[in-house]
Amino acid sequence: MTISIIPFDEGEARLDWLSLCDAFEAGHRLPKAEIGDTFLYRDPDTLLSRAAWIDGMGLAVKSATVFPGNPKQGNPMINGSVSVFSDQHGALEAVIDFHLVTKWKTAGDSLYAARKLARPDSRKILIVGAGTVGRSLYQAYRAGFPNARFTVWNRTLANAEAMQADCPGLEITSDLEKAVRDADIVTSATMSTEPLLRGEWFQPGQHIDLIGAYRPNMREADDMALMRSKVFVDSFATTVGHIGEIRIPIEAGTIGRDHLVADYYEPERFRRESASDITLFKNGGGAHLDLMTSRYILDMWRSA
Repeated sequence: MTISIIPFDEGEARLDWLSLCDAFEAGHRLPKAEIGDTFLYRDPDTLLSRAAWIDGMGLAVKSATVFPGNPKQGNPMINGSVSVFSDQHGALEAVIDFHLVTKWKTAGDSLYAARKLARPDSRKILIVGAGTVGRSLYQAYRAGFPNARFTVWNRTLANAEAMQADCPGLEITSDLEKAVRDADIVTSATMSTEPLLRGEWFQPGQHIDLIGAYRPNMREADDMALMRSKVFVDSFATTVGHIGEIRIPIEAGTIGRDHLVADYYEPERFRRESASDITLFKNGGGAHLDLMTSRYILDMWRSA
């Protein structure tokens, strides 16, 4: 078997955000994934490996090295790759650029949820955070909501201006509260451990998309935000006990486990019920989504 080596630029040229959403839809009709994460440490460096196996799709192992001292030496802090294996005989099928899989998995996950939970007539989208993920969200949401206007808020104005230069039509705001109140969709990708988004700002009919928190001590939205919203996650298995956004309010008794409406494996419940609902989605981005994204990338590579 020929092993495909898929670099970032050549791989991305073959991809489409809406087709990726279709791939997520198909992937969640298969049996639930088996998932395993491992961490190795050499202070301050980390090796993270995430593995997933979906019967009928195959296996993927996504490995990332995080070396915080690299930027001072002119090297990227995060490096890695994704290995895709055959479901039939376990042979290696592809090695895919880590950043390609991560970009499309992360922003695609949020877009997939928004197409189910946000109002179809959403026209004002606020991006909170002007980093790499914020740029990916701009690209993904433009594909799903082509008539929308985009605004970005960031703590550092210079970073917001740099993102504006990369994203045609993007506006900048310095008033987070007003921007949240005015938006139809709020998508947040920050590294905050203290909530930035307050539930008292939310308006009926909004969709809130939370991406940045990935550790047990991280949160982007306060308790009121969850209490006022119908809360959805991409996977119960990879969010409830692992990510502060969900774990902290449940352990504190602020919300119960039954406050979480559904994950992707419950398609009949994963939907907006009324135009006035405030829907809130926690993007946890588990290894099974890395596998679905990697399989989609490999299929597009082969078809081209």
